[in-house]
Amino acid sequence: MKNSLVLVSAGIVLAGSLRGAEISGQVVVTGTPPAPKEITAASADVNCGKLRTEPALTRTYVVSKDGGLANVVVYLKSGLSGKTFPAPQDPILIDQKGCMYEPYVSAAMVGQKINIRNSDPVMHNVNAGTPKNNKGFNFSQVTAGQVNPRVFDNPELGIKLICNVHSWMVAYVSVLDNPFFAVTDKDGKFTIKGDLPDGKYTFEAFHQKAGATTQEIEVKGGQATGKFTLEVKQ
Repeated sequence: MKNSLVLVSAGIVLAGSLRGAEISGQVVVTGTPPAPKEITAASADVNCGKLRTEPALTRTYVVSKDGGLANVVVYLKSGLSGKTFPAPQDPILIDQKGCMYEPYVSAAMVGQKINIRNSDPVMHNVNAGTPKNNKGFNFSQVTAGQVNPRVFDNPELGIKLICNVHSWMVAYVSVLDNPFFAVTDKDGKFTIKGDLPDGKYTFEAFHQKAGATTQEIEVKGGQATGKFTLEVKQ
């Protein structure tokens, strides 16, 4: 019998003043997502197996006991037309440890530096393929500690990174045009902080497998509440 996912929902609370507003909530999944499976190739590999202290697991659906769904990008999709934001000076990090990408899902702003590091004493290569809105890349990292910075110039959700040396190594990075975004943690929770004036905004919750849903949220006096609902098709 096939596993069935019915819907994904997220509850959001926006609170605070114009300065230091906070958007927090949780993304949850109902139904029966497939359980994580051991990636046996990672342990069997002559080099990677030595680097692992526990089995590598698939991360398509990471769900907490209360249904919280990890690895969901929650972001402000529209409502700030005509406004631009400078890219943060601090880079984000995508690492390769134990022959796995860490984190599995990340997010950055357009123009923000992304440091891609190889922490393993084995060769990896980082292949972004051909994204829809950005220029791809494919480079090797042959030594432990090697860091190659990259920047994406245009917004795009779910850019896939792979390693052609180790076929199980996969990660995703989303690129946004504003700073109001976060990736849900292992319990499906997220917090977005920033200066957000009163008004109506469209937020989206995007999951690589479960899909996406949008919700209009009106912020009044620096406060608002909202809820996402997404019907998942297998």
